[in-house]
Amino acid sequence: MRFQTSLLAAASLSATLIGAPAMAEEQAALNGEVNVYSYRQPFLIQPMFDTFTRETGVKVNVVFANKGLVERLKQEGVNSPADLIFTVDIGRLDDAYAGGVTQPVSTPVLTSAIPQDFRQNDGHWYGLTQRARIVYASKDRVPPSEAPKTYEELADPKWKGRICTRSGTHVYQVALTAAMIAHHGEEKAEEWLRGLKANLARKPQGNDRAQVKAIKEGECDISIGNNYYFGAMLQNEEQFEWAQSVYPVFPTIAGEGTHVNISGMALTRSAPNRDNAVKLMEFLAGDLAQQMYAEQNFEYPIVAGVPRSGLVRSMGEFEADTLDLDEVAANRSAAVKLVNKVGYND
Repeated sequence: MRFQTSLLAAASLSATLIGAPAMAEEQAALNGEVNVYSYRQPFLIQPMFDTFTRETGVKVNVVFANKGLVERLKQEGVNSPADLIFTVDIGRLDDAYAGGVTQPVSTPVLTSAIPQDFRQNDGHWYGLTQRARIVYASKDRVPPSEAPKTYEELADPKWKGRICTRSGTHVYQVALTAAMIAHHGEEKAEEWLRGLKANLARKPQGNDRAQVKAIKEGECDISIGNNYYFGAMLQNEEQFEWAQSVYPVFPTIAGEGTHVNISGMALTRSAPNRDNAVKLMEFLAGDLAQQMYAEQNFEYPIVAGVPRSGLVRSMGEFEADTLDLDEVAANRSAAVKLVNKVGYND
């Protein structure tokens, strides 16, 4: 099924249709296509799709939007042309699953490659890459020996007026708070969140990179952010000095390891090109795509044994928290309630 122009022009979304390389057009006509709705920016995923098309002859079409894709799938229902949905957070994967717009899929390739911790129990979604939610610390004002070794330490009064974060209701922060609830219970998580709020140097604002910029400018000494922004800033002429002003710290949570989130994929309920969609899912779980995806995004492969990029390795080794991401997803609503209860964003 081809995407129609009318679909791409939907007023509620800013979408971009991306075709496979022209050299594969003739073969793609024979082997069919697969349609992807993606929260992930096209340039981050296109190299893997191009390789898939060259290897299989299956054309990959992508619609990108910052928000609203789950709602769009609901509206389209059984007539949706989408076969797969790609997201950048466990929260959005869970939203798709809870919204009833996915279907389970289980193949030997997927279940052997993707660890249980990084896939939905019934196969409604699968992780593709890991990203660690880490601490960025000022090289000038935070000696490594004094840097927080745990997320729990971020509530220590010694950090009063020294921490910057983005909004507490952003999906990345919500996932961290949800992990605190899963490990410690709501009462302890609320106590931690109040302590973290008390230590903020300013009202939560901006994205993860903006927090590192604030460290460079002396507004705060440490911040919380995803690890891949470090690599992204080093590749950006304007932001290079921001990254040079900090060093990464991989805290542990409840003594279990560093909190990680995932980018992931799910097979849609309608999936008119189901067989090709499953082929793409299996390809992305393979070593080649895993290495390409992780290197492109400065993230960590989900599949064991796939090497990390040199820049990511240079950030240091860490052990990921083994908490099942289903538990993180299950505590997201409670996490948002806590954020509002303590007035974190006020």
